[in-house]
Amino acid sequence: MSGRRIIRGVLVSAAALGLCLPQPLLAGSLTPTPVATDIALQKDGLLVGQVVDPLGKPVAGAQVTLTAQGKRLATMKSTAEGYFAFKGLRGGVYQVITEEGHGVYRVWSPGTAPPAAKKVVLLVSGDDVVRGQEGNPPLKVLLANPLVIGAVVATAVAVPVAIHNANQHHRPSSP
Repeated sequence: MSGRRIIRGVLVSAAALGLCLPQPLLAGSLTPTPVATDIALQKDGLLVGQVVDPLGKPVAGAQVTLTAQGKRLATMKSTAEGYFAFKGLRGGVYQVITEEGHGVYRVWSPGTAPPAAKKVVLLVSGDDVVRGQEGNPPLKVLLANPLVIGAVVATAVAVPVAIHNANQHHRPSSP
């Protein structure tokens, strides 16, 4: 009968633990999806941008590459003020890449861009800081780690067994 109680305790503990874990959080991917910024093309399909460092100072002579669907379309160097421009583009999704930074942009033909679309690409070169980054790892990262999940499950099994064993030692061996 005590074996059944142990098994039932373990199953109830595992079920309770499963209800406590945020399932949508575990279902998500740890690979970040690049966020596309809306950019309005200027006349003649002109895409204008500026390369700056993390402090906002222009980066002169940065090599800037424009790609679409994994194909390199054009490469140029930024001006002394960090500006670059690509001409003759159509609406679509483009990636602008420098040696130390990149961005994904949903580019709109003139007159079709949503009101919130920006006029200029601002590319931060060497930006290693993730905005909103916390000092401690987020809960999603911890709960997606197999070692953490294994430790939680092991604890959920070990605690009821330890409690059961502790109760067995305090009972007299004969009635």
